[in-house]
Amino acid sequence: MGEDLNREARLLQARVNGQSGLLTRAQALDAGISPDRLRWKVKSGRWLTMQPGVYLTEPGRRGWEVQAVAALLFVGRPSALSGISAAHAWGLVRDPGAAIEVLVPYGRRQSARPGIVTRRSRHFDTRVDPDAWPHRTTVEHTVLDLARERDLDGAIALVARACQRRMTDELALLAALAERPTQSGRALLVEALSDMPRGAHSVAEVRYVRDVERAHGLPTGIGQEPGPRGTHRDRAYAELRLIVEVDGRRGHQGWLGQQADGRRDRRSAAGGWLTVRVFWVDVANTPCELALELGAICQSRGWTGQLRACRRGDCPVLHVA
Repeated sequence: MGEDLNREARLLQARVNGQSGLLTRAQALDAGISPDRLRWKVKSGRWLTMQPGVYLTEPGRRGWEVQAVAALLFVGRPSALSGISAAHAWGLVRDPGAAIEVLVPYGRRQSARPGIVTRRSRHFDTRVDPDAWPHRTTVEHTVLDLARERDLDGAIALVARACQRRMTDELALLAALAERPTQSGRALLVEALSDMPRGAHSVAEVRYVRDVERAHGLPTGIGQEPGPRGTHRDRAYAELRLIVEVDGRRGHQGWLGQQADGRRDRRSAAGGWLTVRVFWVDVANTPCELALELGAICQSRGWTGQLRACRRGDCPVLHVA
C-alpha cells in the first residue's frame, strides 16, 4: 500500500515537473487529492491559481513559460502555442506579446478568457510540432504566421533569422508556404526564399539581389562566398575580382566591427579584389542609382554587359542605357 502511494506521488511529481510546476484540477483529483485538500492548498497559498482549474504547485516559480503552459492546460488538449507566443517559445522574438496565443482544431468550442487568444485551424495536425514543449506550431508555420502580420522587410528578417540559426531552411519554408495558397505577400516571399540559397541571408541582401542586381541586369554574384581567413563576402563577382558588401540597417556594430571590416577589405585588396560597401539607404531608397554606380564599376573591370531599366517609371537607367 505504502509503495503504491509513493509510486503515485512520484508519478504526480513527474507530471508536475513536465508541466512547469503546474497541475490541473482533474489531474489532482485523479492522483487521489481530495477536493477539500485541493481547496486547502489554494487557500493556504501553497498552490496558486493561474487559470480556472489550473494550479501552480511551486508559487515561487513564475515567468512567461509558466503562463504559457497554464494557458495550454486551461484550453485543454489538443492545443498549441501559435503566432507571437510560438515565436517567443522558439526564441525567434524577444517580446512574447500581451496575450498567450493558442491554436486549437477547427470546430472546437472554447470559452473566452482574458489574456488568452484562441484561434481555430483546419490544419492543426500538420502545423503543430509533434515534439516541442510547450506544444507549439512548427518553426516554418510560426514564421509564416508572423510574416502575415509584418511588412515584407519584417517578414524577410524573420525568415533570415530562422535560417541563420539553422532552425529551418529555405526548402522547408517553401514547402510550408506551398500549403498556404492565400498567404499574404506569398509571391514576394517565394522570391525571397528562392534568393537565400544563392547566399542572400539578410533583408538588405535580399533587397540588393532583387532590386539592384537582378532588376537592372547586373552580373550575378555569389552570396556568402568564403574569403581570406574564414571570412565570408556578401556578394562576390569572381570574374571581375569585385566584392560588394551589403551592410544592413545599422551597418556593422561599432568600432570593433569597423576594424574587422577594414582588415577584411585590406586582405581582399592584397589579392587583387576591389571591395565596394553599400548600405541600407542605398538599397532601400536609391536602388536604381546604386545599380548605375555598380554598373560603371563592373564595366571598368571588364564587364561587357549592358544595364537595363527596372520597372520603376523614373528609373534613371532608362536614360543612359
